[in-house]
Amino acid sequence: MGIIVQKFGGTSVATAELRQKVIQKVVEGRALYDVVVVVSAMGRKGDPYATDTLIGLLQQAGVPDKHDLDIMMACGELMSAALVATSLRQARIKAVALAGWQAGIVTDATFGDARIITVKADYLRSLIAQGIVPVVAGFQGASDNGDITTLGRGGSDTSAAAIGVALGASAIEIYTDVDGIMTADPRVVRDARVINTLDYSEVFNMASQGSKVIHPRAVELAMQRNIPLIIKSTLSEAAGTVIANNVLFERKIGRAVTAVAHLPGVSQVTITTPSDDSTLEYEIFRRLALAVVSVDLINVSPAEKKFIVQSEAVEKVQDALRDLPVVVNHRAGCAKVSVIGTGMRGIPGVMAKVVAAMREAAVRILQTSDSYLTISVLIDEKDMERAVQALHHQFELNIE
Repeated sequence: MGIIVQKFGGTSVATAELRQKVIQKVVEGRALYDVVVVVSAMGRKGDPYATDTLIGLLQQAGVPDKHDLDIMMACGELMSAALVATSLRQARIKAVALAGWQAGIVTDATFGDARIITVKADYLRSLIAQGIVPVVAGFQGASDNGDITTLGRGGSDTSAAAIGVALGASAIEIYTDVDGIMTADPRVVRDARVINTLDYSEVFNMASQGSKVIHPRAVELAMQRNIPLIIKSTLSEAAGTVIANNVLFERKIGRAVTAVAHLPGVSQVTITTPSDDSTLEYEIFRRLALAVVSVDLINVSPAEKKFIVQSEAVEKVQDALRDLPVVVNHRAGCAKVSVIGTGMRGIPGVMAKVVAAMREAAVRILQTSDSYLTISVLIDEKDMERAVQALHHQFELNIE
């Protein structure tokens, strides 16, 4: 019998009623597979046991160090694991709750944003062999020296993918509160629709460009072993979105773009240099790297360098370059909007349609960037929703 990993997000485990729906999904999975469950912390920001709430509680005691902060942040998933395991046993399914490190997740020593080094899956396999459902607390692991670490936002997706890869799972199911990955954020585009099948590379780019349905690290891990990811709703029986390698490429004939993603809260940085000085150019980006500033949408010319950063990082940019012979300006209140699709590879005219959509929506383009399957435009954040809607309409993404 094969194995599937079922990951349930915070909204799926937030109440006793919702946890019963989780139990039903586990029962359905066990009809065909051995099941490993991975859970997030209960609820969302503001809920009693959500991660943000736990952080706030710790901050009431003082300024925590990163070690203590990770210990506190790991608690939400531990509570979820215990509750779900107990609920499964009430339904006469053998189950055991496990912390991430008990499930064999070994990470580096970076508190708050650790990377998984390996998953020692022997204990998980022994539980599965006994007919026991392991219920693993996501978002966490431990370093080689035993320190509890957390994996950063969206880390439970990464936990599920890493466990799936370690176990050679047949599939990794990510349960959330939507029916699948959509052509755009439905809060912005009313006629956005669920996409039945996607290529790993498309989803990785969607996640990187602002879509919050699944973490890009999880996609990258599953892609390495070609394990299908399936995004489903805990609340419905919808088939969801299947993510795999080169999925039905033929479906995109005549359709260059698959989805539109958006990322608000960015600032455009413009650095003017006095001359074409490659040494100075190198020093600029070296210092930004040392300051741990992530730059995107990069345009470099002899006299000017442009890129975007998260708005809260602008001060770090200014501090890092303060004593260099450059002028640093920034434009706050920007957003990046991207069209994504493997179907645009080698297809002329996609950029022309993007520009046409922005012109018709009266949205000014500040900067652009592209790759073989994305085109991104930087715009004022006040125009973001209008831009997303215009692109969705231009590429007829509401139509199957």
